[in-house]
Amino acid sequence: MARRQIESTLEHLGLKYVSAKNGKEAWDTLLEMAQRAETSGVHLNSRVGVILTDVEMPEMDGYVLTKNIKGDTRFNGIPVIMHSSLSAAANQSLGESVGADAYVAKFDPLELANMLRSVLGEDDG
Repeated sequence: MARRQIESTLEHLGLKYVSAKNGKEAWDTLLEMAQRAETSGVHLNSRVGVILTDVEMPEMDGYVLTKNIKGDTRFNGIPVIMHSSLSAAANQSLGESVGADAYVAKFDPLELANMLRSVLGEDDG
């Protein structure tokens, strides 16, 4: 249900996206995208504007996923937004400690849309 709400928000903003069912699938997909970008001689950040991750996911949580992303130079310049129902300061602090660029509580579509616009450098209009 939450993924559908996020997809609806992304579609409303006119953003192209790739979704994954869990953190491991997301990481595998990102690695494939990075490999394709390397093979074609372009930097991945010219193809991926932002990575949006939940915190609570099976197989690999959002903290580990974010730490993996931030530890791999192929993802330099791509902001990671953590999106979670775990909105306590400790959760946000943990997100920051693994390199998250922003942390948005679930589920306020307007707040998510505004954060995405801000990170992607788009106007609020």
